Amino acid sequence: MVKASLKTQTLEEFLKLPETKPAGEYINGQIIQKPMPQGKHSRLQGKLVVAINEVVEAKKIAVAFPELRCTFGGRSIVPDVAVFAWDRIPIDENGDIANVFKAAPDWTIEIFSTEQSQTKVTGNIIHCLNHGSLLGWLLDPEERSVLVYPPGKQPELLQEEADVLPVPDKVQLQLTVGDLFGWLRVGGT
Repeated sequence: MVKASLKTQTLEEFLKLPETKPAGEYINGQIIQKPMPQGKHSRLQGKLVVAINEVVEAKKIAVAFPELRCTFGGRSIVPDVAVFAWDRIPIDENGDIANVFKAAPDWTIEIFSTEQSQTKVTGNIIHCLNHGSLLGWLLDPEERSVLVYPPGKQPELLQEEADVLPVPDKVQLQLTVGDLFGWLRVGGT
């Protein structure tokens, strides 16, 4: 399990530190370093970003970002995939995508790793939901399951191959649990 640093810092102090690989997150006054992504995590993350962006980006609905730092509500977290609605993407003075995102993503996706605290990962999803996210997913590659977190509702466990994963409105992505974890098979598309 990845340990938190022993020194308590303010969020402002944390944000002045250089970025690390893997990323550190600021949660409840402590810096917690995320584990280094391994094969299954990297594959799922990459395929999800591409699959989501294929159906939302050209239509200017949203953009999926891998490992994007999001700072809001007293935390600075780095979801594995953060999806922002098109009109919520911060823009800099040049009209480009800003470097700093000070809001919760509309859809947050985490990929569980055995080196992580499930409570911390779930806590980040709940933090996002409490600050305006419309949906959260927690993927568990070892269990081949997805915990779906809709705001204000009971989480739902999807683990049957035919289970269709819910997505936010306007995101026309049809993906089943079997499709998602099928990407882990060598040669899986």
